[in-house]
Amino acid sequence: MSVPERKQREQAARERLIVATARELAEQQGWDAVTTRRLAERIEYSQPVLYSHFRGKREIIGAVALDGAAELAAALRAATAAVAGPRARVTALARAYLDFAEGNPAVYDAMFQLDGGLAFAQEDTPEPLKDGFAALLESLAEVAGEGVDPGLFTEVFWACLHGLATLTRAGRLPPGEAERRVELLVDRLAMI
Repeated sequence: MSVPERKQREQAARERLIVATARELAEQQGWDAVTTRRLAERIEYSQPVLYSHFRGKREIIGAVALDGAAELAAALRAATAAVAGPRARVTALARAYLDFAEGNPAVYDAMFQLDGGLAFAQEDTPEPLKDGFAALLESLAEVAGEGVDPGLFTEVFWACLHGLATLTRAGRLPPGEAERRVELLVDRLAMI
């Protein structure tokens, strides 16, 4: 292996370490606890080394968001692949989405609440974000209903899931009704 290849591999490993450490710190203590100084201390590199990979916290949040989008897409596909029938797939998709949001609150915040400098629904939207939407669309297109744009339907269904995830986490919804909310969402929106 050549020296440049080795350096590229080492740089990629450092970037993964920075992102993983930021994510871990954010999940433990919240995003306010994630500073370049603390990250540099935790990964045992200097702040200039950290800045050689990311221009600051905003880019680190963006990197965590991209990793999260890829993980969410994989979780949605895994959940829907394991069931037969459109209703079961949409229900599994909704549960997997809400489980991901609940189980990864800092990552979910990086994806949808914080400014990671990422473009959504635009030409320059990064591929992991496009793939996350595609994972939703794959199961929802078949239940959009006749004459309904599947992309628009997916946006509305996603907005409902995001609202449920956000309001539940904020303690704005009674905790005992989560399953009934999923059933109601699927019953009312999916044309099955």
